[in-house]
Amino acid sequence: MEPSQVKKILEAALLATHEPMSTHDMKKMFDEELSSDTLRKLLDQIREDWAERPAELIQLASGWRFRTRAEYLPYLERLNPEKPPRYSRAVLETLAIIAYRQPVTRGDIEEIRGVAVNSNVVKTLEERGWIDVVGHRDTPGRPALFATTKQFLDDLGLRSVSELPPLEQISQTLELNHENQ
Repeated sequence: MEPSQVKKILEAALLATHEPMSTHDMKKMFDEELSSDTLRKLLDQIREDWAERPAELIQLASGWRFRTRAEYLPYLERLNPEKPPRYSRAVLETLAIIAYRQPVTRGDIEEIRGVAVNSNVVKTLEERGWIDVVGHRDTPGRPALFATTKQFLDDLGLRSVSELPPLEQISQTLELNHENQ
């Protein structure tokens, strides 16, 4: 099959899917073997083709997908003026601790925050699909170890936790927001 045809098929699949598409799934669409190197080159070509368009091809933790460029979001939000869920300070602090210190136990979180972790906080994050139990610490009671999920990374538009902004930058942003309120 011609590379141009493979590229068109990939583009069609990426436009049609609702979830990020893994390279493994992309390769399953073709009878012949498609090397990872060839696939990567074709994905880069598609990304270049869309460089001037209102959507962009991005790579996330769980695969590739198209998304609307940020500058068009204010217009699109007018079509569906749903308010995103609001999370309590406890939920956001707990999520930040897990994201930056993972894997952590409930005891680690309580030690950092200085207060007990309400079970509803952990439940909220698990239900959202942002954290999961990844094991148990070898200490008495074998407490669960929490870490972030691919869903968390996908929702933030990240490929890995190493792309999270430095903690110093977050605290500066929070201070600025607090001053402006």
